[in-house]
Amino acid sequence: MNKNLCKFIAAVVIYAGFAFYLYQPYFKHFDKLQHLVLVNACLAAAGSFVLSRRWVASFWGSFFTGAVYGFGPFVLGLAKYHPTAGLMAAGIPWLFCPAVFGPKAKWQWLRIPLSAIPFLAIVLFFQISAHFRLFAIPIQSKLHLADLVGLLAPLATVTGNLTPIGFYHVPVAALVMGLSMLLTARRFNIMIIFAIGTVLAFCNPFLNISPIIWLALPVLCCSVVIGIGLQGLASAGFADKKWVLMTAVIMLALSLMALLLATRYFEIFAGLGDKYGKLFTETAKMYILGAIPVAIVFFMARAKLRLCWLRWILLCSAAAADIFLGARFIVDGIF
Repeated sequence: MNKNLCKFIAAVVIYAGFAFYLYQPYFKHFDKLQHLVLVNACLAAAGSFVLSRRWVASFWGSFFTGAVYGFGPFVLGLAKYHPTAGLMAAGIPWLFCPAVFGPKAKWQWLRIPLSAIPFLAIVLFFQISAHFRLFAIPIQSKLHLADLVGLLAPLATVTGNLTPIGFYHVPVAALVMGLSMLLTARRFNIMIIFAIGTVLAFCNPFLNISPIIWLALPVLCCSVVIGIGLQGLASAGFADKKWVLMTAVIMLALSLMALLLATRYFEIFAGLGDKYGKLFTETAKMYILGAIPVAIVFFMARAKLRLCWLRWILLCSAAAADIFLGARFIVDGIF
């Protein structure tokens, strides 16, 4: 059997097992359509895994690309709307595959029109939904500045009335590293799609499309960048140590910001902010958890020690723990 196919099957089996673990406690309350949330998470994760293979050579880099997208705050958070909303988000990675893996050599220009397929699919999905009087996501739902708190504390969007955006804490380290790699390599195609999706998410609704669904584009782009960043951290050499150090410093800065916010909430009268204070305290701990393996990678790179297997163990263990706990918290908060 083809090695790439074996890797894909292994990833899908793990994704399916994790989805079952997350939603199994609530099966007794599900109707038939609500079981679609499991399919959505697995499809989204598998699609991002396949898409990331264009840029990420390692299995674990692609695996966590899929996990961050399919089991991240955005896709899991769509379950609070209609189950078909998550199905649309799950299809986005697959719809980008023709543009990414299709045209080559002199036909590469076709990647530009093919990249429009996900945008057209979103328009078509909402037009058909409106025709059948199915509004998977409220039309007036769009991204607001207040929702950006999710970039610092993604789990706060579950307890508050906020749009689920952002990523888990440990993968942010890989996101920072991946962005620095993309900027250095001047790969602006991913950034263009990210910018378009972000702008559309803030815009007023048009053509009966809820602006929230456009967030699938920047979230997917960042998930791929996280996979690239994980691979970069695992293979960083002596010349890359300044980027690794910068990543560790940013993680510690985010931890400090979360602690400062926790302090402010704990000071609210009569303990009314204690719930959020505890949440931001846990957020700070998770950022520190992400900073530790990055700091170890820095000292390894500074000492010119590769030991990629050890780096992968450290990075994957921290990221897996973060996703495991974060996804559990989000699903429990919704159901």
